[in-house]
Amino acid sequence: MISLFRLAHWLLSHRVPILPRLLYVLNRIVFSIALPPSVKVGKDALFGYSGLGVVVHARAVIGDRVKISQNVTIGGRSGFFEVPILEDDVEVGAGACVLGPVRIGRGAKIGANAVVLIDVPAGAIAVGVPAKLLPGVSKPKEQP
Repeated sequence: MISLFRLAHWLLSHRVPILPRLLYVLNRIVFSIALPPSVKVGKDALFGYSGLGVVVHARAVIGDRVKISQNVTIGGRSGFFEVPILEDDVEVGAGACVLGPVRIGRGAKIGANAVVLIDVPAGAIAVGVPAKLLPGVSKPKEQP
């Protein structure tokens, strides 16, 4: 799944016509993931269950070592041009929606089925509909 995406992204960045779109469609049919070749996905990104049911906006940015569970939507909102940016080491729970011009900070966690419409600072945890930040959550450990 991710290798098909990376090949499509590489072809798109080298201006190869048609083939990136065909690989996107193949990924959509075989793995049930909508991950356009224009999305920026960092190293070691993990899509749970091969990305089953995941939908990602074409202009979204996903950082390094991000874990995305099944049935997650990372998309835009009506009236906004900007789309979500997920920084490094973010974890997104199953069924969560991250919508609109939001930035999810490094090491933040999004709970299952949360609907995130606000920025989530680094190391914070967001849960609920609409998502709210859990109070008293400490910063993540520094990476070695």
